[in-house]
Amino acid sequence: MKKLPIGVSTLAKIRQDNCFYVDKTPLACQLIENGDYYFLSRPRRFGKSLLVDLFKELFSANKALFTGLYAENNWNWSVQYPVIYISFSEGIISDSTQLKIKIEEFFFTQAEHHHLSLDFKSISGKFQQLIKKLYDKYQQKVVILIDEYDKPILDQIDNNCVAAEIREELKNLYSVIKGQDAYLRFVFITGVTKFSKVSLFSGLNNLNDITLDKRYSSLCGYTQQDLETVFADQLKNADKDEIKRWYNGYQWLGESVYNPFDILLFIDKGLEFRNFWFETGTPGFLVKLLQQKQYFIPGFEHLIASENSLGQFDVEHIEIAALLFQTGYLTIQKTLTGSKRRYLLSYPNLEVKMSLNDEILDQYINNTQAKEINQSNVYKALVDHDLDQLEGIFYAFFSCIPYQWFVKNNMDQYEGFYASVFYSYFAALGLDMTAEDMTSNGRIDLTIKMETVIYIMEFKIVNTANSKGQALQQIKERNYADKYLATHKNIFLIGIEFNQVTRNIDNYQWQQV
Repeated sequence: MKKLPIGVSTLAKIRQDNCFYVDKTPLACQLIENGDYYFLSRPRRFGKSLLVDLFKELFSANKALFTGLYAENNWNWSVQYPVIYISFSEGIISDSTQLKIKIEEFFFTQAEHHHLSLDFKSISGKFQQLIKKLYDKYQQKVVILIDEYDKPILDQIDNNCVAAEIREELKNLYSVIKGQDAYLRFVFITGVTKFSKVSLFSGLNNLNDITLDKRYSSLCGYTQQDLETVFADQLKNADKDEIKRWYNGYQWLGESVYNPFDILLFIDKGLEFRNFWFETGTPGFLVKLLQQKQYFIPGFEHLIASENSLGQFDVEHIEIAALLFQTGYLTIQKTLTGSKRRYLLSYPNLEVKMSLNDEILDQYINNTQAKEINQSNVYKALVDHDLDQLEGIFYAFFSCIPYQWFVKNNMDQYEGFYASVFYSYFAALGLDMTAEDMTSNGRIDLTIKMETVIYIMEFKIVNTANSKGQALQQIKERNYADKYLATHKNIFLIGIEFNQVTRNIDNYQWQQV
């Protein structure tokens, strides 16, 4: 009976313990054959560490681990290369001093393993010396593998000064690689975020970024074919379409993939749909940033980003599109044509959409129990077409948002804030909806589509100069409902207006078509 390799990131343990394994050696061998220096960015829990370990075992010529895999008959096992393996995945780096100690420990451990001594004082000097001594001892070029290269920075990303100091120390470490080309066979660096080459890889201009290379889109993650072959027996009684809706959808210009952590936990928990990946690490920093910068949350359904913006991430300048994309909360839906390459981003799947919006709601009210009760009541009101009840639920929710949220910003003047709260509530429930729904006469703020009913919503901010009822009036004047008349479902029009002074619902009207 094969085991599920949940949390296992070493090839030896997977193969020796008879675990399920999706063979990535065809792509790994292709990568090695085509080049020498690579960088790959992928979200957490996507198999990056296992991939790095695969490279380590290949270059170490541990043939026994590859029995039955593609590499068994497509790799030169007669050559063994010295490998320098650096991983920042364990522990939390609090400052640049602790980082230096951590790097010193890496060098000491590896030098001791190969019975070498390092007498240079600086970190860069020791790195150079280790590479050269390994080359001299084994008369083979050296392989450098760096896993979670960016984690020390991300550990302190909400502290700009400390994060910047850590970045400079890492830059000092990584800059050594370029000058050692004569002694290197292969370099592979991976992590979650993609820092600009100028800020972190200065001088390492031969590093091939394969993050958005369609040939290697499935280098990490499980494809549809993997589920239908490797895990066919385990998933034979599962709803395949629902699995795809919950966990598939990650795209890097090639074949879309499933998050492997989700699939393994889904099988282990008896085919139960849950937010397995999201629960392993809530994006507190990201959610706070979204709130501080007043981002329009419904806009994440269809966010347009340039190719350059997806690669622009640094301590002093955090591009929200890049952060959401690199951390796995948004993915590429399609490439837009034009003189400049741009991408349409959206949520990869239901798990991410529900979980992220639920986390956003938690930032507005620190009462999880009350929020969950409200969500249950919201869903019931929608199912029962009880729109008067819906008004009361949301009025109570906005009343619970602390006054402090509005002290240092103008969120109460911002129509998108109120729309974002409504959107996050419905998205966290997993409802089928469309934000900024295009029609021939304009855009509907929010459309919710259920089995027998469609809700069309418009949001507006009112003050003493405005006359009430504008929101519902706009829906009717622009004939927003026409788009859905052919569905033969019940259609409800809901106009919601907010008061800047009370920061709550000021006028709520609805009408059935």
